[in-house]
Amino acid sequence: MEKWMCYAALGTAAVMVLVFLLDLIVEFPFGGSAFSFVDIFGIIASGVVGYLGYSALRDLK
Repeated sequence: MEKWMCYAALGTAAVMVLVFLLDLIVEFPFGGSAFSFVDIFGIIASGVVGYLGYSALRDLK
């Protein structure tokens, strides 16, 4: 995996965590409380993608 792909995965994961947290707390982008379990799973999935991007970036060094 190339470095720019690792950085793209980290950036995408960070944006998605921000979006899901905003939906949980402020109920802004998606309407919030009706689908809070989706927000929680989205945060977990974004964390996994972020970890995989970080791990791949660390392997390149």
